[in-house]
Amino acid sequence: MSVIEANPYAPAAEGARADAPGIALAGVTKKFGRAVAVDDVTLDIAPGDFFAVVGPSGCGKSTLLRLVAGLEPLDAGRIGIAGIPVAGPGLHVAPERRSVAVVFQSYALWPHMSVAQNVAFPVESAGLPRQEARGIVADALETVALTPFADRKPAALSGGQQQRVALARCLASRASTVLMDEPLANLDPHLRHAMEAELTRVHAKTGATTLYITHDQREAMALATRIAVMQAGRFLQVDTPETVYERPLSEDVARFIGRSTIVDAVVESVAGERARVLVGEARLEAACPAGTLPGPARLVIRPHQLRFADDGPFTARVAAEIYRGGMWDVTLEAPDLPPFAAEARRPLRVGAVRFAIDGGWVLPG
Repeated sequence: MSVIEANPYAPAAEGARADAPGIALAGVTKKFGRAVAVDDVTLDIAPGDFFAVVGPSGCGKSTLLRLVAGLEPLDAGRIGIAGIPVAGPGLHVAPERRSVAVVFQSYALWPHMSVAQNVAFPVESAGLPRQEARGIVADALETVALTPFADRKPAALSGGQQQRVALARCLASRASTVLMDEPLANLDPHLRHAMEAELTRVHAKTGATTLYITHDQREAMALATRIAVMQAGRFLQVDTPETVYERPLSEDVARFIGRSTIVDAVVESVAGERARVLVGEARLEAACPAGTLPGPARLVIRPHQLRFADDGPFTARVAAEIYRGGMWDVTLEAPDLPPFAAEARRPLRVGAVRFAIDGGWVLPG
């Protein structure tokens, strides 16, 4: 995880408004030749928000972060940070003057420097008095629980500890805006889980506006207060993780976020945000957007909404089951329906099962 350290006293930070979005994007567009990497993206990230952009490789999410950081020039649109314009027609504020800290995937720690010296690098670059600089470094190391390792070299640390050194270096910059691009991608699974908890704790303590880029939907759901699902340079949906999972706006979002089954259905009646739905010959109740009308529809069903029952209206064959630690991911094949993603607390290992559907979400439009 490498870092571009912001000068905490950079002129671009002067005049920031308390009522302004932490990060404001308006019509942001970036092209590489004929390819449109970021396509007319508009977004406001509230101060102190932990905002994650999740999407497949090549969707434009890292390019978006580089535009906010100032590492790429805009082709169209405007960007503001804490109410200060930093990019737009005829304007491109240099990265070091944007008062942001950028954290990338690679560590890029100085091997000949101690942990404390690595963390002190942005502070020394800002030219602060030595006593003040020591205090800032000490606070950063304490925040990431690395004070006992201050005199060690990076090579003497584990991967997770090196990750925290890079995070401490970011914190030492005292930037109110932090940009992170796949910072946990190089870690083993158990270290990733530990660092997720660390990032959550550090964000709660610092309150920095955070833009977090990842291809890992589980990581985004665990960390973010809001997420954007990105595809082909555009945002498909921006909302809380719970809403994006439970109420996706499109099939693309439903398929990317979590496991799901999407089936043809008929909405028979609607009462508020509940619908009576016909799937095959079975009737069930599902959530639906306001304004849903009776007629043909597409229904999103999550694995936890399938219930194995001897009197269930659906019959299926167990096509596959994979153990996930306390739970089995099951794939069911039902006649005239797409394969269903289900969950089981015990291995089924039988040819046929019956199940019911408890809930679901009627896709808009």
